[in-house]
Amino acid sequence: MHQTHEHEVANAKLILIKHSLPEMVPGLPANRWHLAEAGRLRCKALAEQVAPYRPDVIVASTEPKAAETAELLAGALQKPWHVAAGLHEHERGDVGWIDREHFEAQVAEFFKRPGALVFGSETADQAHERFAAAIAAVTAQYPARSLAVVTHGTVISLFVARSAGVEPFPLWSRLGLPSFVVLSLPKLELVSVVEHV
Repeated sequence: MHQTHEHEVANAKLILIKHSLPEMVPGLPANRWHLAEAGRLRCKALAEQVAPYRPDVIVASTEPKAAETAELLAGALQKPWHVAAGLHEHERGDVGWIDREHFEAQVAEFFKRPGALVFGSETADQAHERFAAAIAAVTAQYPARSLAVVTHGTVISLFVARSAGVEPFPLWSRLGLPSFVVLSLPKLELVSVVEHV
């Protein structure tokens, strides 16, 4: 019995999923956006690509686009799901609508100066600390289990960069809607990156 448990631990995965395509509403903060119809449709392909990693449970951030992605994924994979605190995106609800080029420049600066408040109300260090604590709490809740966590591009990039030693901005730039990064548990070694689904 003990040997089986060790085998399970060795094969446990943390699947960090960037939510599917939202309906972008310029007058509404991004943390309140819901999935677009195309985003809902993409969740079927997402489920097919996540299935080989055999997640036991799906956990989502409290943001609607993440929770909706998790609900559709859980339905397709016939797995339980729930939301958990602390898994939300870098706190920038106070940042108005900005064009893609300006936004990317701000995100690049955010990663480059992790201790400085570049934009939003969290530094990169603060966002990472909050997100890492939430991931630790979820993995502690489900020891020796493979977990799919539906969350957001910036916090995924921060976490993977610091856990697996990759550069955050190039990873952030490559992650589509949806996409996912697979890490081993408990060591958090990089297993694979699926940039587009």
